[in-house]
Amino acid sequence: MKILICDDEALIRNVIKEYLVVENYQVLEAENGIDAIEVVKNNDVDLVIMDIMMPKMDGYQAVREIKKIKDIPFIMLSARGEEFDKLVGFDMGVDDYVTKPFSPKELVARVKAVMKRVKREDNSYVYEGLVIDDLAHEVMIDGKNVVLTPKEYDLLKYFMQNKNIALSRDTILTNIWGYDFYGDERTVDTHVKTLRNNLGKYRDVIKTVRGMGYKFDAKEKD
Repeated sequence: MKILICDDEALIRNVIKEYLVVENYQVLEAENGIDAIEVVKNNDVDLVIMDIMMPKMDGYQAVREIKKIKDIPFIMLSARGEEFDKLVGFDMGVDDYVTKPFSPKELVARVKAVMKRVKREDNSYVYEGLVIDDLAHEVMIDGKNVVLTPKEYDLLKYFMQNKNIALSRDTILTNIWGYDFYGDERTVDTHVKTLRNNLGKYRDVIKTVRGMGYKFDAKEKD
């Protein structure tokens, strides 16, 4: 994972970098908000450790601009520990806030906690009360576990990854059963039927696209 450290003090960047490298993170650096934006534009950054008080562009403005480019987690660093400053950061979508002086070990622990939380969110698929927790390999409807066969699980996950996209039976066969599967398209129909039966009130969210295949019809509520 790539972590960007943005702080105008080289000593602080070096100390944080040293601890992160030990944990096998790749580290990128920037000394102000403008440089940080360029780094994010040109690299696949997974998390930003951002100082607030910096020349050229402060941390808050940098966060606003970076979020226009990519939605990534932020941990803010600041000598200012007032509640107001923290609330400003959290209102902007900042994930954590560390006040200087800080323990590098604690900062690394916070990095791990944020990345773990983000990873779990990235591995969840949600439509109203229908939830797939891919890390736990569970499906829930309104908080209650739903038992699916492995292929039904894969099928539902594939549909939820491709909400509102019409998927042909051939495309579904290839992605769920693989290129070397020797069955026919009726296999898809059979599994969609049993999957629908297990989805209760959400059975009708999987629509039949006449002459083609199926679509997970995730309509937005007004």
